[in-house]
Amino acid sequence: MGVLLLQLSGFCFWFWAFGSAAAAAGEGEAAAVAVAVEGRYAAAAADGDFVCATLDWWPPEKCDYGTCSWGLASLLNLNLSNPILLNAIKEFSPLKLRLGGTLQDKVIYDTGDPEQKCTPFVKNDSEIFGFSEGCLPLKRWDELNNFFRKAGAVIIFGLNALNGRVPMPDGSLGGPWNYSNAASFIRYTVNRGYTIHGWELGNELSGNGVGARVGADQYAADAIALKSIIDDIYQGFPAKPLVIAPGGFFDAGWFSEFITKTKPSSLDVITHHIYNLGPGVDDHLIDKILDPSYLDGEASTFSNLQGILKAAGTKTVAWVGEAGGAYNSGHHLVTDSFVSASEKKRQSPNTIRMLYCSMMQRTVVAPFNGENCFVNKLHGTDKIRAYAHCARQSQGITLLLINLSGNTTTQVFATTAAAFPQSLKRDSSDSRTRFSRIRRRGKATNFMREEYHLTAEDGNLQSQTMLLNGKILAVDSSGNIPKFEPIQVEASQPLTVAPFSIVFAHIPYFYAPACR
Repeated sequence: MGVLLLQLSGFCFWFWAFGSAAAAAGEGEAAAVAVAVEGRYAAAAADGDFVCATLDWWPPEKCDYGTCSWGLASLLNLNLSNPILLNAIKEFSPLKLRLGGTLQDKVIYDTGDPEQKCTPFVKNDSEIFGFSEGCLPLKRWDELNNFFRKAGAVIIFGLNALNGRVPMPDGSLGGPWNYSNAASFIRYTVNRGYTIHGWELGNELSGNGVGARVGADQYAADAIALKSIIDDIYQGFPAKPLVIAPGGFFDAGWFSEFITKTKPSSLDVITHHIYNLGPGVDDHLIDKILDPSYLDGEASTFSNLQGILKAAGTKTVAWVGEAGGAYNSGHHLVTDSFVSASEKKRQSPNTIRMLYCSMMQRTVVAPFNGENCFVNKLHGTDKIRAYAHCARQSQGITLLLINLSGNTTTQVFATTAAAFPQSLKRDSSDSRTRFSRIRRRGKATNFMREEYHLTAEDGNLQSQTMLLNGKILAVDSSGNIPKFEPIQVEASQPLTVAPFSIVFAHIPYFYAPACR
C-alpha cells in the first residue's frame, strides 16, 4: 500500500493504492485507486473552438503501399449533400475545418483569368508529390462555402506556397513566393462575402520538408508578404483573418529563425504537424498506440516550441495544425478503428471528440501542490491516461479516463484535493466508505454521477463499431447522430475502467469553485 502521484498536463491527481496497485495487478486482476482533484484553481483554458479537422486535396488515384483509400473524400469531389457529414460538423459547432494538405502547394485557383487553364490533378510520378498541378474551380469554391455556412464551420484555408519557386544548389526551393494567384483568390473570397478565419501559407515545407523545402529566411519574407496582402484586401474590416504558417514538422533551428524574422506581429499562429507513430505501413502500429512512451513522445516538441516563442518575445501563438498518428494515409482497421481513439487525433473516431466537446468545458482543473506537472503519468503505472475539465452541464467536473491495458480493470474513487490529506490519516480498511463522501460547498453528501463507457464491439480493438455503455452507436436512416445516454451511478460506487476502454464521468457534485 502506498501513495501514487498521477501528474497530468495542466493538473495533478493524487492516487492512493489499496492492496495491489495498478502496476502490481496481475493479468485479469483489478486495481483500486483514489483520485483527488484540486477544483479550486484553473491551470489553463483551451480555445473555445479548439477541435479541428482537415479536408484534403487527394484524388482517388492517391495510393499508399498498394491501398487507394481516399476515394471521394477530396475537397474537389466530396459529396456536400451527405446528411451525415453535415450533421457531424454541426455536432462540433464551432468546428475548425482546415482546407489543405500536401497537394495544396500544387493548387491553382480559377479566378477568371482566361490565360489560366483550370485542369484537374493528374497522376504523374515524375512530379513533386506524384501529381501534376490541379485547379480549384470557382463554382466548387462557391459550393464549399455554402456548405460551410450551413454547417457553421470555422475555415482555415491552406494556400499554395510553391508558386514562383526555383531549385537551389542545396536542394531546397528558393526565390520569392509568387502570390498573384493567391491574392486574386483571396480578393474573390472577400468580394463574395465568404468568412475565412485564417489563411495558412504552405504545407510541410519547413526544416527538411516532405517532398520539398523552403529556407526559413525566405519563408519569413513570404509570410510577411501574406500579412501585407491580408491587411490590404481586408482594409476597413472590423476583424481580419489570422496569418498562419508554416504547417510543417518541428525543426528547432528552422522554427527559431522563422519566428525571429516574423516577430513581433507579422505572424499570428505558428503551426506544426504530429505523426509520431511513423508510416502507415508499419505492422506494429497497434503496439505503438498502446505504448504510453509514443503517446508522450511529443511533449518535448511542445516544450521546445513554447520556449522559442517565449524567448523571441513575439505575439505569435502555437497550434497543432495536423495530427494523425500514422502518415501516408494511416492504416486501414488501425487508424480508422477503435484502437486509434486512445490517441485522440485526426484519424480517431469522432464519438470521442463529440463527448469531449459536449461534456468538457475550456477550463482545465488546476494543481493543488504548486509544482510542475508531467504529462499523464502515474508513478507505478502508465496505462491509465487521465484528463479533467470543468463540466459543461454543471459546476462540477468531467473526468476522462483511458485504459491502455488489456488485462487490468481499474476502480477509481474520486475525492477533492482538500479532503485527501485528511483521508490519508484514516483507517484504510474500507476504501469505499473513505472516498464516497465528496466535499461540496463545505458539506459531505452522496450524489449520482453520469458515466459513459466506450468499448470496441466484441472487444476487437480493430473494430469500426463502437459501443456506448454496451449499446452500438450508429446514425439513423436520416443520417442523424445518435444521442449519448449515460448510466447513473451512486457516488459511493467506484468508477470502473475496464480493459481497453474509455470512460467519461460527469461528477456534478464535485467541489470545484474554479468551475462556477
